[in-house]
Amino acid sequence: EFFGHEKGAFTGAHTMVQGKLQYAHKGSLFLDEIGELPVNLQVKLLRFFQEGTIQRVGGREDIVVDTRTICATNVDIAKAINEGKFREDLYYRIGVITIALPPLRERGDDILLLAHYYLRLFNNEHKKRVRRFGAAAINFLKSYEWPGNVRELRNRVQRAVIMSDSSAIEPADLGCDSNLSTHPETSQGIMTL
Repeated sequence: EFFGHEKGAFTGAHTMVQGKLQYAHKGSLFLDEIGELPVNLQVKLLRFFQEGTIQRVGGREDIVVDTRTICATNVDIAKAINEGKFREDLYYRIGVITIALPPLRERGDDILLLAHYYLRLFNNEHKKRVRRFGAAAINFLKSYEWPGNVRELRNRVQRAVIMSDSSAIEPADLGCDSNLSTHPETSQGIMTL
């Protein structure tokens, strides 16, 4: 996926395939969850970052790739380095500018700003007329720990807009029990995205 392959490089390689890194040439490359990358692939990426070239699988030609790379992770990289799960040399190669973003639970009023943004977005998308969050729902939004960060908030508000039969979203619409539990209701079955 990253490096591509040459025709005939392995069984089933009927054509040359350009890798994702090469597609990013003269543009930006976003590597999400880089902290989860297996160590053996970290070595290959390190070579790319150091030399600015790649070789397709089965190829011998160095291909120059000039790209701005942005990496993200929610892994504690210092801890991963100490545990041998992330290469220190790769970290120093990619960590030119580091921006630490606190989790949603530490963002205070941003939770309500985002919740209202998603309320408007999903009202429009689903042709609904849910106007506001009830007081208990606001209390839940502020007190919940948000282990899934913004993705979880987005999904809960979307669910609430879809499921609500009134003009105000209540805790049950957000998947919260009546005691404002910080644990979401769970059910077995099919999850749709």
